[in-house]
Amino acid sequence: MESRSLECQFLSDDMSGVSLVKKHVEEPGPKEVLVRVKASSVNFPDYLMTQGKYQHKPELPFGMGMEGSGIIEKLGSDVKDFNVSDEITFGALGKGAFSDYLILNERAIDIKPSNLSFSQAAAFQTAYLTAYVSLVRRGNLKQGENLLVHGATGGVGMAAVQLGKYLGANVIATGTSEEKLNVTKEWGADHTVLTHKDGQVEFREEVKDLTKGKGADVIYDPVGGDVFDHSIRCINWGGRILIVGFASGRIPELAINMALIKGFSVIGVRAGEYGRKNPEAGIENNQAIRDICEKGHFNPYICKEFDLDKAKDAVEYLSQRKLIGKVVITTG
Repeated sequence: MESRSLECQFLSDDMSGVSLVKKHVEEPGPKEVLVRVKASSVNFPDYLMTQGKYQHKPELPFGMGMEGSGIIEKLGSDVKDFNVSDEITFGALGKGAFSDYLILNERAIDIKPSNLSFSQAAAFQTAYLTAYVSLVRRGNLKQGENLLVHGATGGVGMAAVQLGKYLGANVIATGTSEEKLNVTKEWGADHTVLTHKDGQVEFREEVKDLTKGKGADVIYDPVGGDVFDHSIRCINWGGRILIVGFASGRIPELAINMALIKGFSVIGVRAGEYGRKNPEAGIENNQAIRDICEKGHFNPYICKEFDLDKAKDAVEYLSQRKLIGKVVITTG
């Protein structure tokens, strides 16, 4: 049996090393399952890895796609907790979720939340786990605190807005488009703020006004660059700024006296690594986001779907920052 798979053959700035290939699908090993992929989610690290700019640098060539959803078609001889035809979600970093079929270790899969479609389920794990580790484990967000979410119209921002609202925070969503930011109000944002005005970064005074002069207690920052520089000027005493990523392309630097004067903490977030370093906590994190999801508090927003034949176009679409929420690749 053959499977189409989007692979990166060599690193490049223009994705010229990315192409759709056909590969033979092997039989699953004792602890593995064969999954027919139904949908897979495009994440910004998928694009960065084609340039060698992400912290995880897989050996070339590598299959693209970090997560997805599908149906189990075959079980390895020692798999006991799953059945053929189970609808599942999976993590596929290094395996390549942008495929028709995948062989996966049973530890990489979980039963799909029943209230999500395959496309929503594919877009669920990475974004919401990142938000949970950020706001709960690392940021210790409390009910009633002011939460500033940068990049709120993207996938990880969407998840942070929804989780922040669930946790009882006053959520301020930021972005570069008023039209896109209006969607975040449907996700639970109490206020929306443009980060850029007339080509300049300018949001700190508006954030201070919305927080009655105090500033944000927790800042969720997957953007970096100038947005980080201005964030530390509208953070509350004792606040926490969560470093989630650098979508702007510039890794900022901090004059450490700013942290001293304002008493704030700068906290790095790597959700996947958190679970690898703390396996028991990782299991708890995954169960927590599943429980919140199944109570109806999470609703992954899919702005566009691409067929697997157009998987490269899906990654390019994400790189152009056109999306709201998540972009998904489907296999029909």
